[in-house]
Amino acid sequence: MPEVLTAPVRAPGRGSARAFVDEHVVPFADAWDKAGRIPEDLLDKLAEAGLWAPFLPPALGGAGTDMVTLGEIHEEVGRGCSSVRSLLTVHTMLSWALLRFGTEAQQHRWGPDLASGRVLGAFCLSEPGAGSDTAAITTTATPDGDGWRLDGLKKWTTNGQRADLFLVFAKGPASTVALLVPRDTPGVTVTPIDDILGTRSSMLASIGFDGVRLGADALLGPSGFASGMVLTGTLDLGRYSVAAGSVGIIQACADACADYTTRRTVGGTPLKDLPLIQAKLSDMVTDVRAARLLLAEAGRLKDRGDSATIMATWVAKYFASTAAAKHASEAVQVHGANGCSGDYPVARFYRDSKVMEIIEGSTEIQRMTIAAEAYRKQVP
Repeated sequence: MPEVLTAPVRAPGRGSARAFVDEHVVPFADAWDKAGRIPEDLLDKLAEAGLWAPFLPPALGGAGTDMVTLGEIHEEVGRGCSSVRSLLTVHTMLSWALLRFGTEAQQHRWGPDLASGRVLGAFCLSEPGAGSDTAAITTTATPDGDGWRLDGLKKWTTNGQRADLFLVFAKGPASTVALLVPRDTPGVTVTPIDDILGTRSSMLASIGFDGVRLGADALLGPSGFASGMVLTGTLDLGRYSVAAGSVGIIQACADACADYTTRRTVGGTPLKDLPLIQAKLSDMVTDVRAARLLLAEAGRLKDRGDSATIMATWVAKYFASTAAAKHASEAVQVHGANGCSGDYPVARFYRDSKVMEIIEGSTEIQRMTIAAEAYRKQVP
C-alpha cells in the first residue's frame, strides 16, 4: 500500500449523511430532476463531506469506512435523490475495483483523487446490444505493442457526462478485460443521453472508443481475470448501493405520505385517520425495516470477507427494489392527483423506483439467481 499522499477525508456516517442530505439535497432534488443534471457545486459539497469514496483506506486519502456504514450513507443519499446516489454508486464501483485489483502504482496514481472527489469515476459495461451479459460485449481491447487499442461503444453510463475516469469492460484476446480509461484520452467521445424515465439527473451518456490507445498500466487485474473476479466484485458493490438507495426510496415514500396525510383532509377527516391509509403506511414502515436489515446483513458479510455476501446482496437488492416500486406506486395513490404532478416528490420516487428494478440485475435475473441458490443447496 502506498504511503499517505493526502490528508484523509473525515469519516462520514448515517447521521452526518442525513444532515447533509436534508440541507443540500432534499430541497433541490426536484429541480435537478427537471434540469436533468446535478450542479457542480453539489459535487463539490459531496467532496467536502467526504462522501465520494469513504471506504478507501487512509493511505489513499479515504476514511476506511466499513461497508455497513457505506450502505447507511447510500441509503440516506438515496432518500434524498436517487440520481445523486447513482453518482456515488458508479464512483464506488470504480474506486473499489481499484482498491481490490489495482497495482500499487495504479492506486498511487488514482486513489487519492478518487477519495477526494477531484477525479470522478464511472462504470462502462452496458452496450446498445448488451447489458450485464459479458458474452454479448462487442467493445474490443486489442493488444497493441506494450499496451492496448480500445474500440467500441458503451451506453447507459451513469455520470458519463461528467466523469473523469472510466472503468471499461471489453472483449480481450481470450476473455473480458477491465481497463482504466481517462476521459481526455484521444479517441474517447461522450454523447449525453437525455429525457429518460427515472434518475433523470444522473447525467447518463454513451461513451465511444475509436482507436483509443492505452498503456499497459491501463489494465486492471491480470488479463483474463476480469469476467470472473473484477466484474463480479464490482457489480456486487453496485448492487449493494442500489439496494441501499432503494431502502432510501421506501423511507422517503413513508415520510412523504405521513406528512401529506397529516395535513390533507377528506370530508373534514384527516387522511391519516382512514384505515386504508394507515394500512399503506404500516406496510411501508414494515418493509423499510425489513429491507434495511437485509442490507445490513449483506454489509456485515462484506466486512467479514465472507463470500456469502454475494447472495445476501442479491436478496437485499431484490427485496428492496421491488418494495420501493410497490410503495412508490402507493405513495402516488395516497397523494391522488397531486402525486401525478411535479409539485410533490412522490412522482419522482415512482419513476426512480422503476429504474431500481432494472439496474445492477433486473428483477427477473434476481429471481432466477436466488432460486438457483435454493436448488443448489438441495444437492447433496
